[in-house]
Amino acid sequence: MPRFLAAQPDARLIPLPWHLPLEQWPTDVLVALPRGISRHVVRFIQVGSEVFAAKEVLEGSAMHEYRMLTDLNRLRAPAVEPSGVVSGRVDAHGSPLDSILLTRHLQFSLPYRSLFSTGVRRETVSRLIDAMVVLLARLHLTGFLWGDVSLSNILFRRDAGEFAAYLVDAETGELHDTLSDGQRLHDLDIAVVNLFGEFSDLREGRLLDEQLDPLALVKQIETRYHDLWQELTGVEEFAGSELSRIESRVRRLNNLGFDVAELDIQTSPTGETIRIQPKVVDAGHHSRRLLRLTGLDTEENQARRLLNDLDTYRVQHSLSHVEESVAAHQWLMNAFQPVVTAIPPDLAGKREPAQIFHEVLDYRWYQSQRERREVPLTEAVQGYIRDVLSALPDEVISSEMISPLGETRQLVNPLDPSQGFVDEEDMPVDPWEAEAYAPGTEVLPDHLDIDALRRRARS
Repeated sequence: MPRFLAAQPDARLIPLPWHLPLEQWPTDVLVALPRGISRHVVRFIQVGSEVFAAKEVLEGSAMHEYRMLTDLNRLRAPAVEPSGVVSGRVDAHGSPLDSILLTRHLQFSLPYRSLFSTGVRRETVSRLIDAMVVLLARLHLTGFLWGDVSLSNILFRRDAGEFAAYLVDAETGELHDTLSDGQRLHDLDIAVVNLFGEFSDLREGRLLDEQLDPLALVKQIETRYHDLWQELTGVEEFAGSELSRIESRVRRLNNLGFDVAELDIQTSPTGETIRIQPKVVDAGHHSRRLLRLTGLDTEENQARRLLNDLDTYRVQHSLSHVEESVAAHQWLMNAFQPVVTAIPPDLAGKREPAQIFHEVLDYRWYQSQRERREVPLTEAVQGYIRDVLSALPDEVISSEMISPLGETRQLVNPLDPSQGFVDEEDMPVDPWEAEAYAPGTEVLPDHLDIDALRRRARS
């Protein structure tokens, strides 16, 4: 029998065919979900209503990643949730098999290739870049050194009009009390190299807008990261008569979705100048407030949008004098819940509830502009279901991918999208791996060598 390491064991996992290599598992225990390129065998296992991502790796790597993900979840960092490690596996002949790391599938999440496969507008690429930058900054604030920043190691969830990014691979990660500037910049250098390769790959596959240059995109990522980090942690000095700038700094961070738990304020001996620096910054300002008021657990931008609608509801129904929690309960019962319950069960898997409510609000606004009247919310949700939701792809479980031209194409293996489509002559490959042993190409060592990666990026 294999060994199971888990904080919350699930007995339903025990009867699964652990004696088989993961790529040979029967389809009746697997589910087809979109995923990105991986150097390991990855499958999605369905046990009852639960879906787990299973990755076959060496035992040491599996244990390290399990502990890293456990620590990141304890710190409330944006990362997938670890479920356990299955080790001590042997096949029918007694030969040892690699261990399997189990993580819970992040509902309504998509790998970057699924997003780009349907064609992505330039503005959407910019929003994805923002999500990646926020993810990297949040991880660095917790003291996490990623070591392998790439699109392939990120999952994206829709977050109102933006995206939220989640770490999905912590195999090379290290957790420290704090990171030095050198460690952070080292991670950023790795991101630049990896992302340049992935954007170039997308461009070669005609999945990236021709006007978008991979080099310009990674330079944007560098610039935005430095700007965000300066806003989150930078020192600000001003005259002692400008005390309002302290509140302005906190408000700017709140607008970015961060709370300031500790602010270092120093005054000069004469009191003429004040120096401030955020010392402890925590993401999730709006989502925590919405959770406290309504019990809804959402992404940050979704929470911001719902809170704005809550404020509008209070004004429209003359509830400004009422306790905020009471008004929030009325909004939840009379605005949010009716929209969510109006969604037919067969369409509920297309978007999560908070995202649906956000999109209904958008639909209502556009309809009101077109018809030059205030469209009621109940009417808007029916129009949204008819005109928008019914045509959207299912983002909970999907056994097919859509081509850039929009036609449905059949995968060679729905359980492993990296094998490509049946009508393709050549299977899609990761160019960084495919050219590793090409004539005249530098062979990368087994350990991480950033200098070698940089040389390859310049070649």
